[in-house]
Amino acid sequence: MSGPLTGVRIVELAGLGPAPFAAMLLADLGADVVRIDRIDAAERRSPAGLELTVLNRGRRSVAVDLKHADGVETVLYLVERADALIEGFRPGVVERLGLGPAQALARNPRIVFGRMTGWGQDGPLAAAVGHDINYVALSGALAAIGPGPDGAPVIPLNLVGDFGGGSLYLALGIVSAILEARTSGRGQVVDATMVDGAASLMTAFFGMHAAGAHSTSRGSNVLDGGAPFYAVYRTSDNRWVAVGALEPPFYAALLRLLNLTGDPVFADQHDREAWPEMRTVLARTFAGRTRQEWCTRLEGTDACFAPVLDLDEAPHHPHNRARGVFVDVDGTMQPGPAPRFSRTSCAPPTAARGPAADTVAALRDWGIGEERVAHLLADGVVRQTA
Repeated sequence: MSGPLTGVRIVELAGLGPAPFAAMLLADLGADVVRIDRIDAAERRSPAGLELTVLNRGRRSVAVDLKHADGVETVLYLVERADALIEGFRPGVVERLGLGPAQALARNPRIVFGRMTGWGQDGPLAAAVGHDINYVALSGALAAIGPGPDGAPVIPLNLVGDFGGGSLYLALGIVSAILEARTSGRGQVVDATMVDGAASLMTAFFGMHAAGAHSTSRGSNVLDGGAPFYAVYRTSDNRWVAVGALEPPFYAALLRLLNLTGDPVFADQHDREAWPEMRTVLARTFAGRTRQEWCTRLEGTDACFAPVLDLDEAPHHPHNRARGVFVDVDGTMQPGPAPRFSRTSCAPPTAARGPAADTVAALRDWGIGEERVAHLLADGVVRQTA
């Protein structure tokens, strides 16, 4: 195990989506993360399949019956030796299990209790169900993304709510609280919500809106596809390219490389009246060549250009290959750990372990004796797969 979080121990109560991704990020950075799976997890099939398998990479699985008093006690024993706990259930669930913040902090006053929800632990919607699309909608982010005011907002996968606004903020909050606990000796609860995080990601746009520089009219602003020099265009082989020539020197470079420097429609980059005609000319120009021909001409220049790659293509782009952005983990291509560190580099990720695959070894490594582990197995409190 290597990385800047080597030596940090984290207990993860297995869940779906953003909480596992936060745990994955911390494990990628070197933390020893033990995932507590349900006792029957080995027999169940996840509907998300491989996606969740990838999100579960880099950590060991311990299967525990949390309805059994000895199962709860086993998890609390691990909590005593951990720096943080991660849970992503609806408010009140872990408290009913006997594993809430009060119980955890009573056993380990330094524990950081990381909580991941959509709406938060309090507020009018705290008990409501929801998914990424709902949280992003409430944050103001969803209304800002789309081709124009007459069309529907475009769903940005679940990047903005679940993973960007949720997982990343939870991981940052946990690391920050661990650092603080090492000074104060006191743990605390990290209440990470997807609404809060998605709203935080929109900070610059709320600022620009307040300054009159970003309209609520979707698809009419510089950074939301309204500007023809910050947009995507179809090529002759029915593929796409992206240009982002925001600054005047880059705008000039784009026009020069497209042989459009003398065209009067492009004389004033920020003349919004001219934007529709600019877009028409640029669309016609890019439609005249294949994506690869445009790559040969524009990639790596000051035109701020990139091909729009799909999930099959991105891992094979020369830049991504040179930097090792994607890694093959037991036959599954996936993004590697990020960011990068000059001294405490992260090890390549290991494939996800199946539920209950590491129960005996992990419990022993965390200080539970062999006799106690054998007793727990015999009583069905924990399970170990073959």
